Amino acid sequence: MALDSKIPNGPIADKWTNYKDHINLVNPANKRNLDIIVVGTGLAGGSAAATLAELGYNVKAFCFQDSPRRAHSIAAQGGINAAKNYKGDGDSVYRLFYDTVKGGDYRAREANVHRLAEVSANIIDQCVAQGVPLAREYGGLLDNRSFGGTLVSRTFYAQGQTGQQLLLGAYSAMNRQIGRGKIKMYNRHEMLDIVIVDGKARGIIARNLITGEIERHSAHAVVIGSGGYGNVFFLSTNAMGSNATAAWKIHKKGAFFANPCYTQIHPTCIPVSGDHQSKLTLMSESLRNDGRIWVPAKLEDAQAIREGRKKATDLSEAERDYFLERRYPAFGNLVPRDVASRAAKERCDAGFGVNKTGEAVYLDFAAAIKRYGTEEAYVKGLDANDAALVTKLGTAIVKSKYGNLFQMYLKIVDEDPYVTPMMIYPAVHYTMGGTWVDYNLMTTIPGCFSIGESNFSDHGANRLGASALMQGLADGYFVLPYTIGDYLAPDIKMGEISTDLPEFVEAEKAVKDQIEKFINNNGKHSVDYFHKKLGKIMWDKVGMARNAKGLTEAIEEIAALREEFYRDVKVPGSANEFNQELEKATRVADFLELGELFAKDALHRNESCGGHFREEYQTEEGEALRDDENFAYVAAWEYKGKPSDAVLHKEPLNYENIKLVQRSYK
Repeated sequence: MALDSKIPNGPIADKWTNYKDHINLVNPANKRNLDIIVVGTGLAGGSAAATLAELGYNVKAFCFQDSPRRAHSIAAQGGINAAKNYKGDGDSVYRLFYDTVKGGDYRAREANVHRLAEVSANIIDQCVAQGVPLAREYGGLLDNRSFGGTLVSRTFYAQGQTGQQLLLGAYSAMNRQIGRGKIKMYNRHEMLDIVIVDGKARGIIARNLITGEIERHSAHAVVIGSGGYGNVFFLSTNAMGSNATAAWKIHKKGAFFANPCYTQIHPTCIPVSGDHQSKLTLMSESLRNDGRIWVPAKLEDAQAIREGRKKATDLSEAERDYFLERRYPAFGNLVPRDVASRAAKERCDAGFGVNKTGEAVYLDFAAAIKRYGTEEAYVKGLDANDAALVTKLGTAIVKSKYGNLFQMYLKIVDEDPYVTPMMIYPAVHYTMGGTWVDYNLMTTIPGCFSIGESNFSDHGANRLGASALMQGLADGYFVLPYTIGDYLAPDIKMGEISTDLPEFVEAEKAVKDQIEKFINNNGKHSVDYFHKKLGKIMWDKVGMARNAKGLTEAIEEIAALREEFYRDVKVPGSANEFNQELEKATRVADFLELGELFAKDALHRNESCGGHFREEYQTEEGEALRDDENFAYVAAWEYKGKPSDAVLHKEPLNYENIKLVQRSYK
């Protein structure tokens, strides 16, 4: 099957406008005759469900949480990008487009990224109209701050709760449509398969997580907005319930899976403290605006800190190595996430780590507190030489910008980050890979669309900070509502699709058979036992740094672990009840297949780019070394029964508007 990205012809700045001018439309009266299923109600799924219902479609929305408010989008902290140039510092649609493509190490699809940059400003207007309380400057205008990988301030934010506030905006829009009866909400339901009729997506099989009942739901199109697959590593910043099941089920029914090895390691996470942990906690990238990252300059000082003989505050400026500022003077602490993560790992591997495990660096706000405090003292006509006063004033300003994040750190680590530098270390955060989609956001299954983090299209090999929220809301509010109409136009007279069709019966039987197999399996190990073993393989051999030997071993070990899982997993309870172990079993079964494909994808890509770092392919300075001649393509994998048999399809990335150069942030 040849991949057709359906990118419109013409200049890149005109593609989206011309496309919208010529697509098929569905008139309001006919929209009432069309049903759409939306799986996932985070920023992408929630905004899509609300907008589609507002347009007149009949929407069925599914989430496994007790409410759409609980979607993992709520955990996004730092902000959302938009090319409004409020700071007058040279931002533009092209600049946002360029930064995103460059930040993704030239592995994103140009046309999609330019469209994302174009609609970014509309997202802010939409959210302000909804009442989202974005931060404002003293004059009442919306405020901006900087994020990694850019030289302008374009990130809109709501303290350290941006995702939560944006999600509440989308949720309020959903609630209005639920109240009108245009959205039928299915909380505590999990999609376990997609139903394909005559080659088109026509419904899903879902499990009621409270009663255990298996249900059939039909529609004229299915939209997947179920997030990413970071929990294949077990420990990640994702919510523990986040999973890849919806995306993986459509993959097994014909949706190609693209670039699974492109996974983001976020540099600003609270370090691992022990084997007892089930997840990791993210400290927002926004903290790198004002926090300076450093380790001791001398090995003996690092060892003394690890052994408790010294504290961070005992070291003078001359005894500290601000390694990001030293290595990347142009961007300093605001280099992209992949660059910052590898730099932190390099320092810790060299013996300069500062916690007991040796896997942590400092994020220090002392300089910011002094800077803000001094400025505030001058503004108020106070004594700028009074150190205690300056500290008090500066602390208040930092608290106003990041207070909830500092409070969260204090509760988890039991150290006051206003006084003692935070300790941070990279951790799995976001997945740039996902289901392959064309320009319309449709997968290789006709009628099945994928939006937000569940697709691959906009971030290339590394996601710049504050662009996840941007993509999710762009897809849901401003892209899918156009493109799905073009697909649905021929179906306006089809009528309701019956769930008694043989395809629904067959799909339901396959789901029930898998559930019964888990329930009746007389194994001896819990689901978490296998998930943790998978996570260790993934982190050790498919994590921040990869090589051919480790990836080959990982593929073999994951395949063996999957066999052991089906043989020895123990799922207590029954199928016809609330059973979280059963939920986890179906999800981990998918992770055990996805993990192998992930490693296979990483092994075939003989280059380093963004979050994919192969030790064999790096510059003399330890930076990622791309191979544009041989690997400037999207790797889209077709399912053929098991991950080892997956077939590779390539979508060439033809860069016409941006010159391919070795990425540098120095």
